Amino acid sequence: MAAKTNPTVRRRHLGAELRRLRVASGLKSKEVAERLLVSQPKISHLENGNRAISPRDVRDLCAIYGVTDQAVIDSLMEMARESSRRSWWHSYGDLSNSVYIGLEADAVSLHTYDPMVIPGLLQTPAYAQAVIGETIPLLTAEQTATRLKVRLRRQHRIYDPACPLRLWVVLDESALHRVVGSPDIMREQLEHLNALSAEPHITMQVLPYTAGAHPGLTGQFSILRFADSHESGVVYLERFTSDLCLEKPSDVQHYSAMYDHLQAQALTPDSSRDFLTDTTKSYIDAVIEP
Repeated sequence: MAAKTNPTVRRRHLGAELRRLRVASGLKSKEVAERLLVSQPKISHLENGNRAISPRDVRDLCAIYGVTDQAVIDSLMEMARESSRRSWWHSYGDLSNSVYIGLEADAVSLHTYDPMVIPGLLQTPAYAQAVIGETIPLLTAEQTATRLKVRLRRQHRIYDPACPLRLWVVLDESALHRVVGSPDIMREQLEHLNALSAEPHITMQVLPYTAGAHPGLTGQFSILRFADSHESGVVYLERFTSDLCLEKPSDVQHYSAMYDHLQAQALTPDSSRDFLTDTTKSYIDAVIEP
């Protein structure tokens, strides 16, 4: 139902619909901006879902696009109202990845690959704290604590009894051997991964060094898909100071093909569990050594 859709996704859906109406009207974004007496970038931001839009602006845009069906106008205006509501993550202040958090909260499935670290949804508190504290040197203790709280809160999504996120994860072997925090933290983290891999809605595969060159060498990426969207999905690329969301069907198709290749080159889920068990033993030995 619309009321249960989070504001970030609602805003993106609204933006896509407004873009469709503009294109159907034959108008360029520059022409629309001139009629509304706003900048062209504002129109682009609205259509990309990067900023909220007021019901009044929606009404004015519908008039410009020649939309006369009042039911359609009312529906879009209600979508604008919903997109302005605050979600749980807004209570933590201005987060650099708030757009992604909103997408993740509404996705029904997520395919993710990271060549360097364990994905955030699967991190233990100790591992997450070590990753956040050691990879972003300029963070204050307060900022580190906030990021940790947000990351752990995001994990509720995979435990939602009503609608758990369908999660596919390809773990690069390098992430399993990179000692984050301490050997004891790594042992706990790998034991946690092994337990999660038994969940019916989580598929976990390890991509071993022996796989050689593969599409994931280009870096981390995730593919999110949604229940009430006619779009092919969204590709999310996480970077140090900024993130990128790709929505073009050709981009989603390209990254989906990359992920298919990664899964084909990775160990099977059963073999991956055995691999995790064996790797965990190496950390147990490291912890008990004098």
